[in-house]
Amino acid sequence: MKKILAIAAAAALTAGVSAYAANPFSDVSPDDWAYQAVSDLSDQGVVEGYPDGTFKGERNMTRYELAQVIARLMAREDQLNAEQKATLDKLAGEYADELANLGVRVSNLEKKVGNISWSGNARMRWVQGYDGTEAKDKYDGRIKITAHADVNDSTYVQGRLRSDMNFKDSKDANTYMEELIVHHQFGDKVGMNLGRNFLTLGQTGMYYDDFFDGAQLFIGDSKLTLEAGYGRMNTWINDYGQKKDDTVYARLYGQTGRIGYDAEYIKTVGAADADKKSIWGAGLTVGVTDAVDVFGDFYKNTEPEGDPQMWTAGLGFGHYNLKKPGTFRVSAQYVRNEAGAYFGGSTYTAFPASSLLKVDSKFWLANADVVLAKNIRLHGEYAFNVKTDNSVDYDLSLIHISEPTRR
Repeated sequence: MKKILAIAAAAALTAGVSAYAANPFSDVSPDDWAYQAVSDLSDQGVVEGYPDGTFKGERNMTRYELAQVIARLMAREDQLNAEQKATLDKLAGEYADELANLGVRVSNLEKKVGNISWSGNARMRWVQGYDGTEAKDKYDGRIKITAHADVNDSTYVQGRLRSDMNFKDSKDANTYMEELIVHHQFGDKVGMNLGRNFLTLGQTGMYYDDFFDGAQLFIGDSKLTLEAGYGRMNTWINDYGQKKDDTVYARLYGQTGRIGYDAEYIKTVGAADADKKSIWGAGLTVGVTDAVDVFGDFYKNTEPEGDPQMWTAGLGFGHYNLKKPGTFRVSAQYVRNEAGAYFGGSTYTAFPASSLLKVDSKFWLANADVVLAKNIRLHGEYAFNVKTDNSVDYDLSLIHISEPTRR
C-alpha cells in the first residue's frame, strides 16, 4: 500500500480529534489531496517524516511502519468513538506480531474495548484405539473458548468453556465450563489464583489436562518459579471414582537457555489408606542443538506397596510455530508405567487411562506436528509394541487438526 493512502485511512480514525495543523514536510504541498490528513497526523505525533524533512508519500509502506502508526493511535484510543475503536481493534489484531516486536501489547487495547478479550481453539480428531477387549476407532471434535476480563491493573477473571462432540457414536454435544479463576498479582514476581485452574506437571505432559480446585501461589520468573497449591485434584474423582481428597502440591520449574527443568511433590491430606498419594517427580529437557533436544520425566508414588514408578525418555527434532507454515516437530520416546504411579490426565491422548495407564504398561510413542497454514496444526501419534500386565500387544494411532482462534 502506498504510504499516502495508508495515512489517509489512519486519518479517518482520528476525524474530529485534531484541529488544523501546519504541514512540516517539504514534499507535501497544500494542493495535495492528502495534505490535511498528513498535517493533522503529524501534529498529533502519529506519523513522522525523514531526517531530510520529507514525507515520501509515494513509496510503499511496510507492515512494520504501519504497525508504528497503529501503536501511536492506540495510545490515543480514549479520544476515539466506538466505531473508530472497533476499527483500531481489528487493525491491532491483524498487526499483532509487528506490534509485539514494537513492545506493544494488544491486550492493552482489548481490555479497554468492552473489557473482555476472547481466544480459543478447535480440534477435529480420529483415534484408532483399543478398549481392553477389541480394537475400536473414534471420530470426535472439540472447541474451547476462553474469556478474559481485567478487573483492575492487578486482578483479572478468566473462564474457559469447552464443548465435545462424538461424531461417530452420539448426536449430542457435551458443553461445560472447565476452568474459572480469579488471579491477583502482588508486584512483578508474586501472583495468586483462586478457583479451578488448568494444571500441567512435567516436561512431557505425563500429568496433563488435569484441573486443580483451590488456591495457588506463584513466586518467581521464567528462569525459576516456585508454585504451591492447596485444594483438590479434579481428575482423581473423574478417572478413579475416588472422593476428592484435600491435596497439597509444590513445584519448582523454569527455563535457562536450552535447558528446561521442573520438580514436583504432591500429597493427599487426611485421605483413607486406599486413596493416599505421596508422589514426587522431576523432569528435564536439554536442547543439544537449536533443532535437537532430549527430554524425560520420572515420578514415584511412595504410598502404595512397592513404590510404583512412571517414567519416559525421548528425543525430539525441530520446533513448530503456529505463525509459520511449514515448521514442524517430530519426536520419539519410551514410556514405562507401574500401576499406582499415575493419577490421571496425560498428553498421551491416544491411550484411555482406564485401559492402559492404570495398569502396568510399557510402549514406544512417536509424535509428529506440522503447521499447514497460519494457526492450523496437523498432529499425529503412533504407539507401538504396547504391552500391559495382561500381556496383550497392540498398536494405537491418533490424528487431529487444531486451529487456535482469537477475536
